[in-house]
Amino acid sequence: MRDPAVETRDLVKVFERGRRTIWQRLRREPDRRDRFRAVDGIDLRVEAGEIFGLLGPNGAGKTTTMKMLATLLIPTSGTIRVLGIDPLARPREVRARLGAMLSGERSLYWKLTGRENLEYFAALYHVPPAETTDRITRCLVAVNLSDRADDYVERYSTGMRQRLALARALLPDPPLIILDEPTVGLDPQASRDLRDRVRELRAQGRTVLLTTHYMEEADQLCDRIAIIDHGRIVALDTPAALKRTIRAEEVVHLEIGVDGDDAALLERLERAGTVARHERRNGTLAVTAHCASARDFVPAAFDAARSTGTTIRHVEVVPVTLEDVFLALTGRGLRE
Repeated sequence: MRDPAVETRDLVKVFERGRRTIWQRLRREPDRRDRFRAVDGIDLRVEAGEIFGLLGPNGAGKTTTMKMLATLLIPTSGTIRVLGIDPLARPREVRARLGAMLSGERSLYWKLTGRENLEYFAALYHVPPAETTDRITRCLVAVNLSDRADDYVERYSTGMRQRLALARALLPDPPLIILDEPTVGLDPQASRDLRDRVRELRAQGRTVLLTTHYMEEADQLCDRIAIIDHGRIVALDTPAALKRTIRAEEVVHLEIGVDGDDAALLERLERAGTVARHERRNGTLAVTAHCASARDFVPAAFDAARSTGTTIRHVEVVPVTLEDVFLALTGRGLRE
């Protein structure tokens, strides 16, 4: 049995809000800054050769976790093993075997060509000079940029820059790739192309650890998913198993006029299914309900609306998604 690619135990990262002024330091005033736990006791095991996703809203602790694994942040407490190595004791060994594409980083030089960028980073990564040309060629092929390798990066589309950043991460020929929100800001075609590249990495035997707040992306790509909220893992399993935790076959979204008795309507809807969420917005009451059969629930919903003097303006029936799982676990949507 192979060792896990990543393993953490009770991983914690605490940040302080604000900064102490130089006068506060000179006067040796007590530090009264607030502290918050961005990562709050995460236990994680990522098996070699799988695509593992960290799914959660912005601010959940995903990127902070990734940066600790990539040796860019030091944990406040807990232990980490990356490819069997302690990154606190041997950070250079971890970096040499790790490829990372982190969100928000400016990792490319726009006044250089794609090939020149990779030549520069190959030198930084200590790629042997005799292997540099072949390594760069393979990386460009892997991300489908061979025909644009000698164009300046400033002429690249956003999707092409993302693919070049992925090629940069592949230069050390790493067994583990970390991708933080890899498709943010990409159009649907570019996102689909990048997902194809990620699947190819797994086919090559590499381990991919990625973060995302796109439910469809996690569902399509990941072998297993950890759902993170407020720095803690609230669920971990395969996408299919996570969706089976919702005791429903279908999800119904209703938009209801607010001119009637909302409380009575919700009570009636609860008899036909499970009201997972309801909120007033844009002059309507938006209701998300889980049910065994929309064919039975929707007529019951219209009957409930008529009996309570309200009007259903829109109905949408969808299958259970990972967002429904997150909503059931945390009481809030993934994009909140």
